[in-house]
Amino acid sequence: MDFQIDKTITLRELHATDAGDIFRTIDRQREYLGRWLPFVETTIRLEDSRAFVSSVVDAPEDRFEHVFSIRDTDTFIGLVGFKDTDRQNKKTEIGYWLSEDRQGRGIVTRAVKRLCKFAFSELGMNRIQIKCAVGNEGSKRIPLRLGFTLEGVERDGELLSGGVYTDLEIYSLLKRDVSGD
Repeated sequence: MDFQIDKTITLRELHATDAGDIFRTIDRQREYLGRWLPFVETTIRLEDSRAFVSSVVDAPEDRFEHVFSIRDTDTFIGLVGFKDTDRQNKKTEIGYWLSEDRQGRGIVTRAVKRLCKFAFSELGMNRIQIKCAVGNEGSKRIPLRLGFTLEGVERDGELLSGGVYTDLEIYSLLKRDVSGD
């Protein structure tokens, strides 16, 4: 499954062959990506990215999460997708990251907007949340631009590289927020 975001940006459902692109991007941008993404520290070898991709594409149906590579004219530039989906309560979380040289162009905002539409209209979700580390101003602009509501702060919600905890701002969007119900 693919979503065309604009003339050059495509979201492509994760494939096993994406592991190399993911690893090379992380490996080239360790300092930049590692500031806010704890998995960077443990992504040491190509096999680590292969294991991640395999955990997504080979997940059993009841635990499957839609995760997409973000591509600009077929060049890998990041990931966006669902995580921790609670099908019984019809809620999910969206996570994302983007290469440093592609920041500031609205790419992730448009990708998240498309995934919200997909979650509400095709997956039957009622609630979407996004968690952003306090201080990660670029990341928090995305839910704010898309009309998410700041619900509060999860204290010490994520363990970052170097054993440092960070608080997380919790943003949510409900189906009724966009459908007018």
